[in-house]
Amino acid sequence: MKIETTKIEATKIEIMRIERLPVLQDNYIFLLHDPDQQTAAVVDPALAEPVLERLQALGAELTAILITHHHGDHVGGNQALLERFPEAVVYGSEADRGRIPGQQVFLNEGDRVTFAGRTAEVLFVPGHTRGHIAYYFAPSHNAGEGEMGELFCGDTLFSAGCGRLFEGTPAQMVRSLSKIRSLPDQTRVWCAHEYTEKNLQFALTVEPQNTVLQQQYALVKTLRQRLESTIPAELTLEKQINPFLRWDLPSLMATTQTQDPTENFARLRAMKDRF
Repeated sequence: MKIETTKIEATKIEIMRIERLPVLQDNYIFLLHDPDQQTAAVVDPALAEPVLERLQALGAELTAILITHHHGDHVGGNQALLERFPEAVVYGSEADRGRIPGQQVFLNEGDRVTFAGRTAEVLFVPGHTRGHIAYYFAPSHNAGEGEMGELFCGDTLFSAGCGRLFEGTPAQMVRSLSKIRSLPDQTRVWCAHEYTEKNLQFALTVEPQNTVLQQQYALVKTLRQRLESTIPAELTLEKQINPFLRWDLPSLMATTQTQDPTENFARLRAMKDRF
């Protein structure tokens, strides 16, 4: 199993390591590890086995399961993880009550979840599903220069893309993406799928003259040829290349022939659905 690790250090007592566990065809599970306490939290465990294998290798105890939404490729490992770690707490959206296996905590906008001395604010971001939430860890109080915030956004935002509207409306998704767009530029986006190359191909069809987009596509093609991950993405870059964070850009509205930003988003999403 391929494991990709990024280490984030704030102070000697506030350390959170984030590991990517690639699973299924294109999913990512994210494992948060506190090496001081030897505890771990997992975000959207599609499968239990790779998480259990990594926890054993780390010698860490699973204390929390953070779910963004109810889809099977985000919750499929919950029950098996709880069988091994029955004290672990399953967090999810209040609006997903009854749809997340083992859920014990029901979260709403503005609620907070703490792990490894870091506190995540819950953002209610429906659109892909009616109950979707995201977890935003702001930089720690004692953050060093250049420390990033960390956003676990499930299937709401992808690098250069966004989730399909299975249960929500374009207006809901625009409001949800507005919340994400308003986060600090120094935020890393940990989305749950490796869709970046295809998303960039679409983005170039609606912004062919965007030189930053062209450069990012060339970089991502190289990364994917080497089977390297494109996640996390940085929000500051996403604001320059992701058409679904640029729905109110006049040039994009001209492309879709509308003067209404929300309608522009809806038309872009429909175009992507057919792409």
